[in-house]
Amino acid sequence: MSQATVPPPAVAPSPAPARTRGGSEFTPLLRTIREQGLLQHRPGWYARGIAVNLIGIAAVVAGLALTGPSWWALPLAVPLALLSARIAFVAHDAGHAQITANRRAGRIIQLAHANLLLGMSREWWNDKHNRHHAHPNHLDKDPDVAADILVFAEHQTTGRTGTRGFLTRHQALLFFPLTTLEGIALKVYGVRSLLAQDGPCRTRRERLVEGGLLLAHFLGYATLLLTLLTPAQALVFALLHQMLFGVHLGMAFAPNHKGMDRPDEHPDSDDWGHLRRQVLTSRNIRGATLTDWFLGGLNYQVEHHLFPSMPRPHLRLAQPAVRAHCAALGVPYTETGFVDSYRQALGHLHEVGAPLRSEGTE
Repeated sequence: MSQATVPPPAVAPSPAPARTRGGSEFTPLLRTIREQGLLQHRPGWYARGIAVNLIGIAAVVAGLALTGPSWWALPLAVPLALLSARIAFVAHDAGHAQITANRRAGRIIQLAHANLLLGMSREWWNDKHNRHHAHPNHLDKDPDVAADILVFAEHQTTGRTGTRGFLTRHQALLFFPLTTLEGIALKVYGVRSLLAQDGPCRTRRERLVEGGLLLAHFLGYATLLLTLLTPAQALVFALLHQMLFGVHLGMAFAPNHKGMDRPDEHPDSDDWGHLRRQVLTSRNIRGATLTDWFLGGLNYQVEHHLFPSMPRPHLRLAQPAVRAHCAALGVPYTETGFVDSYRQALGHLHEVGAPLRSEGTE
């Protein structure tokens, strides 16, 4: 399916001054969403989902115990990877206060899911992800599009030679293979951030809590696998689990902003209000219940960025109002099919690497 962008009206209204317009564009939509009750929390919905996830993990552990030290246990890494992604989505939602308005309860839920169950630092993730939400797709301010293993703009390719040059030239082709490392990378970045003196943990107590839960995860994960499997089987199982988990996360996050508007390219972007900053940089993925489940609601990226604290089950319900409001303002609202979203994201990565391919840089 091709990308569907809601076009602006044939005759657009005369724009108000940028700063006034930016402030007023979002307010009517926010009022509508509040009147529909879509910002109210759904703790019962999340409680049921968390219970299902924990039961699923317990079932996988029981399956490993029943299978015993056998290579036939390896297929169980597949459902465990799917469940790990569900855990990550809950941690993400807890970080946005989508689950409950009680900050202490939300922190406990996120610590349990991110640090204890995934081995990922809550504070590191929140710091990075909040900066992304504040300045989505801005090369100088959004850590998700900073030049690293992948680059997202042609000028970021300058001076990339050797291994980095090779990765940049072929980054579209290598994208999914590289996502197999994402599950491990999340753990490494979190531990490195925890140990850094200038890390996001503000107090010694936060550092101890985060570190203790991370240590409990690593020890518990290793003990579980080494108790039920041989060392070789445990290693292969862990690698398979983490690689599939990384691919799943990559599939959930990759299409959301890649190839969309970059505020750093627009001289007037400082005058964009909240609505334009979030809508113009985000892409939705069209789908139904299965898509919502597989992508953890992140397929409603526009709605999520406009209303970060909106509970996941309400994102679909908010979409008609958001789409209609954008159409009335003449603000492009981008939505595309599942497969086409990856085609667009990978196409953008391929285009960015073109200068190095044309130069034949080694």
